[in-house]
Amino acid sequence: MEKRDNKSAKAYIYLVKTPSSNEMTVCASESVFYPGTYVIAPTRYGLDMGIVVGSANDIESSYQAGCPCVRGACHFGPVKPVEDAPAACGEPETLGDLPTFEMKEVKGIPSEKQTADDESSCWDKMYKAPGMSIVDGDVMWIKGRATPDDIRRFKENKDKEKEAISLCREKISRHGLEMKLVAAHFLLCEPKVLFFFTADDRVDFRELVKDLVSVFRMRIELRQIGVRDESRVLGGLAICGRDFCCHAVSDKLDPVTIKMAKEQNLSLNSMKISGPCGRLLCCLSYEYDFYCEEKRAYPAEGTRLKIGDELFRVEEVNILSKKVTATGSEGNTVSVPREQIFWSDRNNRWEVSREFQQDFIDG
Repeated sequence: MEKRDNKSAKAYIYLVKTPSSNEMTVCASESVFYPGTYVIAPTRYGLDMGIVVGSANDIESSYQAGCPCVRGACHFGPVKPVEDAPAACGEPETLGDLPTFEMKEVKGIPSEKQTADDESSCWDKMYKAPGMSIVDGDVMWIKGRATPDDIRRFKENKDKEKEAISLCREKISRHGLEMKLVAAHFLLCEPKVLFFFTADDRVDFRELVKDLVSVFRMRIELRQIGVRDESRVLGGLAICGRDFCCHAVSDKLDPVTIKMAKEQNLSLNSMKISGPCGRLLCCLSYEYDFYCEEKRAYPAEGTRLKIGDELFRVEEVNILSKKVTATGSEGNTVSVPREQIFWSDRNNRWEVSREFQQDFIDG
């Protein structure tokens, strides 16, 4: 078996999306692939069709507080046709602005030429490792660009998957299994069919597998997934009007807690802050760090502010309107702009500017 230098290797690093399961994989190649290019890449299920989303050179960089150069996770930018960026076998040329292509030093990348057993063990290692860190050697090699024949077979498999779903549902009903079939997928580079399903409890599907093997005459693999994974595989429109984050942005989402909704002053009504999957909205985690960072420049709720001769209690902090709402002892309220509030080191407390106090008294 041929091996590259395990100590170091240089390659272009890409984010590759698997259309069948909408999972992201960090892959390497010595060739330049533009966003939207179809490639044959390793997945946790085997060698399959993938779409290059963009460069992954900055995948290990972390957000720096106050950085003005951060774009939203689902904002890929406008589509820009590029003359020297070859289209993906007749498909759209780009999915957004062209990334910066530069070779990166990567450690422990396995060879492109391996046996099936070697590749399988590498996939297992890659997906057991959290976060797919580049420096830990969890990056797999892209086999190559998909040919027109690969794309044709991929589309043919899509038609076969519809029939497979119908047949599998009949078998599930016949065996009386408490499971919901979500999707089916034929691997492009090996004879294997994947069936994704959801269930409240563990399901004994051994007899079902035997029936499916007798029909398809190839390897059958049933995967139990959760409700978030179901949304990721099927896709759909969220309440914001965009595609589900787990389907269109990334399959590796941060945990979402009710504390994030509280920090953003959102209604705690579960119907309003939950997605179609029944779990808390993934987007709550996107802005959580921003709210925490911005609120450091405001007095906390419950803080006492002296305006004139009266003490007011901060009831609400709205960082979007950049105002603080405070209530007096007699129930009167006042809205104070952020620029009129400051922290006094001398008095060790939050204070309101003299200009605002004068306007309040005169008003």
